[in-house]
Amino acid sequence: MAVMQNTPATAPEFVLTLVCPDTRGIVHAVSGYLVERDCNILDSTQHGDALTGAFVMRIHFSARAGETAEALRRGFVSIGARFQMQFQVHDLAVRPRVLLLVSRQDHCLNDLLYRHRIGDLKMDVPAIVSNHRDAARLAAAHDIPFEYLPVTPESKARVEIRLLEIVQAERIDCVVLARYMQILSPTLCAALPGRIINIHHSFLPGFKGARPYHQAYQRGVKLIGATAHYVTPDLDEGPILEQDVARVDHSMDAADLEAVGRSIEQNVLANAVRWQIEHRVLLVGSRTIIFR
Repeated sequence: MAVMQNTPATAPEFVLTLVCPDTRGIVHAVSGYLVERDCNILDSTQHGDALTGAFVMRIHFSARAGETAEALRRGFVSIGARFQMQFQVHDLAVRPRVLLLVSRQDHCLNDLLYRHRIGDLKMDVPAIVSNHRDAARLAAAHDIPFEYLPVTPESKARVEIRLLEIVQAERIDCVVLARYMQILSPTLCAALPGRIINIHHSFLPGFKGARPYHQAYQRGVKLIGATAHYVTPDLDEGPILEQDVARVDHSMDAADLEAVGRSIEQNVLANAVRWQIEHRVLLVGSRTIIFR
């Protein structure tokens, strides 16, 4: 009987990401480990960060049939310890599970769901949560469970407890605030560090907080933008994932700026989500390193 060999089409694929102090021998140790495991490197990118002295790396590789992410992690522990690494091994056959949160404005949600439906964003969406009922029909159109959790000063703590219950029950990897207009508590932020992405409708660090298009109009800006960032306890201060801008002029009022900004918000958030679910984002201090 002939023995079938792994081919690029059938071999399992993984991504290894790591951050550690920069020193000699890291690439040699990592590549040597992959050779020992009979893996084949498909793509490798790295960065030596001058600001922090950190070394950051992402390797996409294939492996033997039957190889698992857990086995690869266990085998890599000694190398990780030697170089003081923070590392992760991701199985690309496992689609990240993303929880979407939205309030009344659903343009970013609609865009993410469309990209998800056509296969542009390779993720699973187990649920959509909102503090308003407006997005229920959109969720139903995509056959995704919708949960209405109204937020008041009295209910806010209970709502956040419920959000964490959903994260745990649905094994959520990433929470996306697709124009979810609620400030998350420090407790919730601390429970999901580097796992909550927000879209803010300004080019941060300018015009933080509420009504940024109105702030921009009042200042007479010539550029407006949007920023996707990780959520931290400090409002609109989290590490930035993606930004973009568009030119505007004096003839445009706040509503015009908002209309121009919608498509910017959609594209910026979609890029940030894509890089997150493809394991291209690594945190170094308060900054992100993104291997596109």
